[in-house]
Amino acid sequence: MYTRIMLSQVTVTSSDSHVLLTFTLRNGEPVYSLNHRGKPVLLDSRLGLTLRDTGPLRSGFRLLGTQDKQHDETWKPIYGERSEIRDHYREAVVSLEETAASRRQLQIVLRVYNEGAAVRYVIPRQPAISDFVITAEHTEFVIPPGTRAWETHGAQRPHENVWAHELKAQCERPLTLEYPDGRYAALVEAGTRNYARMLLSPAPGRPGTLVSDLSSGPVAAANREQSDKPYVWGTTPFHTPWRGVIVADRPGDLIERNFFLLNLNDRPTVDYSWVRPGKVIREVTLSTKGAKEAVDFARQRNLRYIEFDAGWYGHENDDTSDARAVNVDPLRKQKDPAYIGLDLPEVIRYARDNGIGVWLYVNRRALEKQWNVLAPMYESWGVKGVKFGFVNVGSQFWTKWLYDAVELAGKHHLMVDIHDEHRPTGVSRTLPNLLTQEGIAGNETMPTADHNTVMPFTRYIAGAADFTICYYVDRIKTTRAHQLATAVVFYSPLQFLYWYDRPRDYNGEPEVEFFDRVPTVWDETKAIDGAIGRYASIARRSGDDWFIGTINNSVPRRLKLPLSFLPAGRKFTAHIYENGRGGPKSVAMSKRTVDAATMLEAALAEAGGQAVWLETVR
Repeated sequence: MYTRIMLSQVTVTSSDSHVLLTFTLRNGEPVYSLNHRGKPVLLDSRLGLTLRDTGPLRSGFRLLGTQDKQHDETWKPIYGERSEIRDHYREAVVSLEETAASRRQLQIVLRVYNEGAAVRYVIPRQPAISDFVITAEHTEFVIPPGTRAWETHGAQRPHENVWAHELKAQCERPLTLEYPDGRYAALVEAGTRNYARMLLSPAPGRPGTLVSDLSSGPVAAANREQSDKPYVWGTTPFHTPWRGVIVADRPGDLIERNFFLLNLNDRPTVDYSWVRPGKVIREVTLSTKGAKEAVDFARQRNLRYIEFDAGWYGHENDDTSDARAVNVDPLRKQKDPAYIGLDLPEVIRYARDNGIGVWLYVNRRALEKQWNVLAPMYESWGVKGVKFGFVNVGSQFWTKWLYDAVELAGKHHLMVDIHDEHRPTGVSRTLPNLLTQEGIAGNETMPTADHNTVMPFTRYIAGAADFTICYYVDRIKTTRAHQLATAVVFYSPLQFLYWYDRPRDYNGEPEVEFFDRVPTVWDETKAIDGAIGRYASIARRSGDDWFIGTINNSVPRRLKLPLSFLPAGRKFTAHIYENGRGGPKSVAMSKRTVDAATMLEAALAEAGGQAVWLETVR
């Protein structure tokens, strides 16, 4: 039996028997704990909600019963870090009822995978509760002593490695944990679409205990109460998002198991086969001439899209700017005395004739006012996708607004890239036209290599991130070989390349052929090696070929990378792009034949990297 019920205790065990989730009704109070390989991941942690009108749902319960479920299927995403995903879990739904006269009921869903475990609440339809307001969620995560955590307070800020008992309020998720015995875990949120965002805060007076902290958002004049309060409005039956934990024996397991969040989301209900991931270059001149040069560059360099960023319809922060027509920001025009205008229909036609699609940036001010009109209009123009800028995040109101906007985009065959503070919770499984999002301190902020080597094991656990990879601009704080490697290490189905660069910056540098070759979606992903904040080496397969990206922090090092993930008996030509001897801009290229028995050496300079294309020998 994978589920055991003893008096007021329920245990659910993973199919490999390594993950054990235990639920206990202790003196009427719901408590859970989590073990991995017989060792604690979370100690006894309390559960519950507070409702505005009827009070706390945290104690005074009796166990009504449990309902067990097993599920095992393999599904194929439209795109992703792997072409097949196994969704294999065991689950128990625990039904509770208050012993007080109100007899309010609450269900707690316990779900266990080989990759980790998750819990969520269900408020069933019942006489005692119909419409309600959740004013607080009390999901605790009690972390064993001696554990360290990678803390950040803002979706676009760097991380700091601290003792878990010293974490400050409102930590971002995922929150990656390092246990004193060498194991790892990540606290995650999944399936948040009609709910307030969860952050993680220390419980007052209880060091090492974190509690779900519902996040509010900025005020919306149209619905002030529901946008500036960290509350959740609902009607029974209602279920909350998942609060989950990915377990790992090594940092790379967190990367290989990040499909955990997708499995905690619903499958799509309509056809999204029209969605096309790909590489994209930003068009920075906002002119017809510059745009056609970008189209030509995209066609030559195997990119799929160009994107017009802020300014094409006026200043993005001006509430009077109208995204229904081209009206290039006057400040942008003043920077170029020779500016001759932007004919967007002509650019879209020229791009289409050359097999290139066009994306448009639209700030949230225009989106909030005009999206119902803009979405069908952009579809009629032939636009392929829209980048949402500076969206509001946090509250239930803005979370629901954002995903409703993505869903509307899908109805008009528009893909979406959400920028700024938004972080994903796996909803792209349900809405696959949401290709990527920011929620990361990417190259727009010019991060250090130390920062970059943290990201694969923290932010990227949550899903794709638009890092805006650069190459030629002198302001990057890493080597060019490091930037090449990020195209593999940093997953994004819509991968921006040459972010601060222009087509004319290219002067025949042979190594950028790696950008030409590298895909943006994958059939298989392996984390070869890595240490958080030091280095990361990730291999990804597309068809018969593999690509490896290795990035290093500020300390030079040499690595030996096993290629044992390659199929036995097959030979590959390794096209290697690594730091040259001429400084940060220098890239050395070489070739060698390799197979599964090869140990590939990576000599990594300060802020260095190595990119490898393993081409199947046929």
